[in-house]
Amino acid sequence: MELLSILALGGLFAAGAYLMLRHSIVKLILGTILLTHGGNLLLLLSGGLVEGQPPLGEAGMAAATDPLPQALILTAIVINFGILAFFLVLVFRAYQTNDAKDLDELHGGDR
Repeated sequence: MELLSILALGGLFAAGAYLMLRHSIVKLILGTILLTHGGNLLLLLSGGLVEGQPPLGEAGMAAATDPLPQALILTAIVINFGILAFFLVLVFRAYQTNDAKDLDELHGGDR
């Protein structure tokens, strides 16, 4: 289970980095979303996976899952949503102003 989670984490980071390097603004937004999901999965994996145990154990249980990464993930989701909303508004305004769907067109194409 841990190997599958690690492979999914690597896939999310690789796909997010690949999409962020493309010229399309939509792919840039999708790459940002994938990177934030990868960051959330990284936080989840940092708490450790304990199969068959509840997330919050009783006082005598030594093998309970750490709840702190789960709380950090909830905070990260809210922060990522705010950043994504700002990013979408910023891109929409840039599209209205410059009528450009490509980052090179938005930059001016003088590269």
